[in-house]
Amino acid sequence: MANKKYEIRYLPTFISQFNNILYYITYEIKNKIAADNFYNEIVKQIEIRSNSPESYEVFRTLKDEKIKYYKINVKNYTIFYVVKDNVMEIRRIYYS
Repeated sequence: MANKKYEIRYLPTFISQFNNILYYITYEIKNKIAADNFYNEIVKQIEIRSNSPESYEVFRTLKDEKIKYYKINVKNYTIFYVVKDNVMEIRRIYYS
């Protein structure tokens, strides 16, 4: 049986953080190619994970144990997401 693909929803906090990272790489470091490559790699890894987002280890938090957080590591960044029904909710991205 093939895995179902989950809908991906990007929350405003993630979008803001991701845009800030891309802005920094593009304008502060002045490397548009690196920014484009980074963008493509992040989107690709999220797309890959959306095929089976709950098959990975749960990231333990002290804050709210009712919500299961998962993480994706891409280069020096960590993306945090939760799964609600058939939606993979992308919440945050941090420099690791």
